[in-house]
Amino acid sequence: MNMVKLTHPVVAVRGPARRSAMVRVVLLTLVVVLQACSAVPYKDPRDPMESWNRSVFKFNDAVDVAVVKPVATAYRDVLPHWVRTGVGNFFNNLEDLWSGVNNALQFRALDTADSFGRFVVNTTMGFGGLLDVASEMGMERHPANFGLTLGRWGVGSGPFVVIPLLGSSTLRDTAALSIEYKGNLVRSINDDSTRNALTVLNLVDTRASFLKAGEVVEGAALDKYSFTRDAYLQRRRNQVYDGNPPDEESAPDPSAPD
Repeated sequence: MNMVKLTHPVVAVRGPARRSAMVRVVLLTLVVVLQACSAVPYKDPRDPMESWNRSVFKFNDAVDVAVVKPVATAYRDVLPHWVRTGVGNFFNNLEDLWSGVNNALQFRALDTADSFGRFVVNTTMGFGGLLDVASEMGMERHPANFGLTLGRWGVGSGPFVVIPLLGSSTLRDTAALSIEYKGNLVRSINDDSTRNALTVLNLVDTRASFLKAGEVVEGAALDKYSFTRDAYLQRRRNQVYDGNPPDEESAPDPSAPD
């Protein structure tokens, strides 16, 4: 703004107090505009709720640092590797059944056969899934959930979303959570204590498997939120397109002027 305008005769007539007030208003407006520009200079169109998402991400990270990560670290350090492998195999076996349902919904015959076959083999020959006998027989895992099924049906991912305690997601995957809940075999257990214990064990075991990856992210990422968001969206996109996603439009050049 041209500050010469402050010497307009009308302002002069109204006195120094009026001029001082106008100066403060102009300076305050400039500060607000500059702060707004510097806060989101190159907003990612995939993340229109970035301010909210960052707040939830910060909350989730605080819970992880204070509770989940220490428990997962103790779990990894105390239990022998073969025990943790058995726990992971058990939950993977439960997921294989739900993966089979989703692969069937996606009309993937071979993936469906592998998923259901793995569940039958590991449940019967692998002591309830504690041993991964199916992998030794050459039956590959094909993880799939209902969010992925919607994506392969052509439903767009929608904006990026960070869910409290659950973490990174998209609008499509968030909408699929109610179906995912019903497909979780652990949730079908009637005994509350058993169901809750298995839910916590699955959470801790999963977090323990990502401890090293988390250390890499913390050491390499200048902006942990952006790194996590971009990695999640890229991985999810690759899953929907079987590792061959179409070319995306080029991102805005960070060096370009506003």
